[in-house]
Amino acid sequence: MIQFFMANLPWFWLALLIVFLIVEACTMSLTTIWCAISSVPLIFIARTPLAFRWQLLIFASLSFVLIVLTRPFAVKKLNIGKNKTNVNSLEGQQVLVTRDITQFEKGEAKAQNGVLWTAVSADGTDIEKGTVCIVSKVEGNSLKVLRKEQA
Repeated sequence: MIQFFMANLPWFWLALLIVFLIVEACTMSLTTIWCAISSVPLIFIARTPLAFRWQLLIFASLSFVLIVLTRPFAVKKLNIGKNKTNVNSLEGQQVLVTRDITQFEKGEAKAQNGVLWTAVSADGTDIEKGTVCIVSKVEGNSLKVLRKEQA
């Protein structure tokens, strides 16, 4: 069994490459792609008489170097995990005030998606019903808003 495995090491590295690509396709986290890239040269190295333990060492060190040196750059360029979703996407959007906002009373604002939010003035001024505002910050379940002219 071991002789069969050692005689077919290029197929082992090819299978490992495919497994790493499938895992990366499922997770999209840019971690196993570097192991997949590391296994490509080992498909060819496995055809030499180099011992399997040295092949494993080359694979591990090449994977480590790729992860440490290239992953931060790739994550930065591809903007992985930087998409604003849910509440965070409201910052900077326009909302319509549907209930007056005063210094001592919270008002109500309607977001572009039609959801009504509790709203407070970010600068402490009164904002009348029907005013279009910009969301400056989301705190809990309240939006801090500024008049469109002030933003």
